[in-house]
Amino acid sequence: MPAANPDRRLNLAQQLVHDLSQQILAGELPAGTKLPTEDAFSKARGVSRTVVREAMSRLQAEGLVETRRGIGTFVVDAIPAGDFQATSPGKGSAYNAVAIIELRLCLEVEAAAIAAQRAGAEQVQAMRTALDQAHDAQQAPCTRTDFEFHLQIAQCTGNSFFIDSMTHLGNTLVAAGEQAVPALGDAMQMREREQVYSAIARKDADAARAAMRLHLTNCLGRARAVAEAGNS
Repeated sequence: MPAANPDRRLNLAQQLVHDLSQQILAGELPAGTKLPTEDAFSKARGVSRTVVREAMSRLQAEGLVETRRGIGTFVVDAIPAGDFQATSPGKGSAYNAVAIIELRLCLEVEAAAIAAQRAGAEQVQAMRTALDQAHDAQQAPCTRTDFEFHLQIAQCTGNSFFIDSMTHLGNTLVAAGEQAVPALGDAMQMREREQVYSAIARKDADAARAAMRLHLTNCLGRARAVAEAGNS
């Protein structure tokens, strides 16, 4: 039997890391929770034990789980997304939003360009699905649905550092960073995300880079406006 495609195995491991990290950061798997065995994960997810092992190693490297020899793998304490604001004493969420969107500009502009060069048909479709879900949530705050769209872009890069950064930091980045920005139904933001998607789908790296920069720069401008209004 031929060996499993390493790219497919990596993608499956990354998806498992994403799913579990979201459950941990959302508090659905609190600290102290014992995770299922490799064999149980393998059967439940329909993946090889090698995939599960790679995912557990990644989660352990990110400080979300620990393996106790002979006992099992357990969730460890993680900083909830809401606690991020407490790291900036004297500054409200609007100021945190400005700082975080500045960070996202450094990370996601180039990720969009790389995604345009590397995205496969299935990845583009997954990004389209995430984008449609974001647009459907017109009355919801910009949190998880918008994060899923940006995470799919990171997945398209095929670069584990981009993927791990968005997976590990995503809840905090978006939850804090978008609190000062209007809801997902904002027509301008919807157009901006469509431009990012369109550029990646047609494999135009320069256009993807420019569209993501425009989107996040506009988010930054809106966040700054809210921060200044709150300070007046």
